Amino acid sequence: MSGHAIYVHWPFCVAKCPYCDFNSHVRERIDEARWRDALCREIRTWSERCGGPAETVFFGGGTPSLMSPDTVGAVLEEIDRCFGLTPDCEITLEANPSSVEAGRFRGYRAAGVNRLSMGIQSFDDAALKFLGRVHDAEAALAAIETARDVFGRFSFDLIYALPGQTEAAWREQLDRALGLAAGHLSLYQLTIEPNTGFAGAVRRGVWTPMDDDRAADFFELTQEICEGAGLPAYEISNHAAPGQESRHNLVYWRYGSWIGIGPGAHGRPVCSDGSRLAASNLKKPERWLEAVTETGSGAEELRPLDTAEQAEEAVMMGLRLAEGLDLSRPGAAACIDEEAAERLSAHGLIERGPARLTVRPEGRLLLNSITASLLGRDAAA
Repeated sequence: MSGHAIYVHWPFCVAKCPYCDFNSHVRERIDEARWRDALCREIRTWSERCGGPAETVFFGGGTPSLMSPDTVGAVLEEIDRCFGLTPDCEITLEANPSSVEAGRFRGYRAAGVNRLSMGIQSFDDAALKFLGRVHDAEAALAAIETARDVFGRFSFDLIYALPGQTEAAWREQLDRALGLAAGHLSLYQLTIEPNTGFAGAVRRGVWTPMDDDRAADFFELTQEICEGAGLPAYEISNHAAPGQESRHNLVYWRYGSWIGIGPGAHGRPVCSDGSRLAASNLKKPERWLEAVTETGSGAEELRPLDTAEQAEEAVMMGLRLAEGLDLSRPGAAACIDEEAAERLSAHGLIERGPARLTVRPEGRLLLNSITASLLGRDAAA
């Protein structure tokens, strides 16, 4: 990939889900025209640093499907004007499956979006209520059918390993999802993130998360079912038929060049002079908006990364992929702790060839500790 992936963050939601630790905010009203202008201005600022076309665009959040199609279209027009959209550019928008938002799908398609990613999370109404979702199973099914009619490509998310969930119940949910999918699913175990509603509930003893051994059983079941259905995991939580992978997210995991636009957005852009920056924006929407209005940039951090830092980040990202880490990347092989690699290989947890290092299926649940060991941070693994 010689161009960039561009991520556009829309930080607003109708309600804050209790499991979510993303940069999302509830506001009674916003000035959408002002937000549209600010997003476009930050795009112009980045185009002055980074040449080359946009090969993917991803509208994330928050809830980007709260944006009007006109705003989505204006942002895409600005990206095309400043960077150029490649003829086969993958343009994804995250959406919730409420009837109001699904009613906008055709408008988003007309604006240029060609792939939809929906936060379905469950087909069970009780689970959706527990997860704090504002839609029900009927709305989820209707949104999937609308997406199928409108978009050539779509994906949706499910969350599993809920407290009290049985393997039979999850198998039923997953079988239903596979029957509805268009070649891609994102399947996430419920995790309790700090400073979320669920973290507070668990701390107060309101409910108890599934224990790690049971959750591991659910993970293995998920891999088995999806592999058998022709949607193997190409990343730790993402499953796709060959050719249906998210090209945008592959840029992250293959450590390509990506630019973050909007509040709290992060990027690792490769600039026109060949340098790579660590970039992160102000998280609070109002602070970001004020900064962009005044200076054209909402950046909180903007610093160059040296070769060693880039190689280490590439290792952390690449090991998430089933295809593994490309060891020909500058500095990647030098990052690897050889003693740890030999030990992990002997235990059957990784496989190292002349060009790639992969985490074997037996090691996927130990990904974090394997990564730390390979980077020389944890001699115990």
